[in-house]
Amino acid sequence: MTQPVSVRTRFERFPATVKGALVFRGEDSDPHQIAVRGARVVGYGGGEGRDVPVELAVVTVPPHQDVFVPFEMPVGDLDPGWYGFEIDVELDGSPRLLDGDRRFSVAWPRGTMRTGTVKVDRSFRVGERRVVVSRLQLASDATTIRLEVDPPTTVEVGLVAEPGGRSLPVVEIELDERSSTATVRAYPVPRESRKLRLEVVAGDDRQSVELPLD
Repeated sequence: MTQPVSVRTRFERFPATVKGALVFRGEDSDPHQIAVRGARVVGYGGGEGRDVPVELAVVTVPPHQDVFVPFEMPVGDLDPGWYGFEIDVELDGSPRLLDGDRRFSVAWPRGTMRTGTVKVDRSFRVGERRVVVSRLQLASDATTIRLEVDPPTTVEVGLVAEPGGRSLPVVEIELDERSSTATVRAYPVPRESRKLRLEVVAGDDRQSVELPLD
């Protein structure tokens, strides 16, 4: 761990609000004092963030235990997009900026994004690695791509919707080394798009392929 105290964001997404808690956990054998000075949601891909109403608490975090600081915030007027959390704290008297681990989406207007499942079964090589794209899951709030990477390795991914060259920000990449798969979650595909340009980067190697959507 890079921090003696980690923070997780646990919440439920309701139509107009997000309600949950900041969960601070001691990651070493010492107790630590956390002073919460503020929190905010930040947008991925250009969405404007905002402050999170949270108690400006001072708490002691015991070793390997959780301490909860609740919050609730309105999200009904946020722009469509994906959002994550940043928390300003003083850790044992030193200012720190901690990132939450979960994200939430604010939906795009109905009918403006493509939805459905697209079977791809496309394989290509990125240097010495074989990459297989099995399918695309298109939803109104996200594009999910499942990649098989052999041998398993960390990859970076870029997505561009065509025509128009609209970049789709990648929200997260989850790598499962046991199954050699990487699950990529990105912004949704506009309804008028007919194909995706997928770029995969692994180390110093990169490769681009086009994935038809029709």
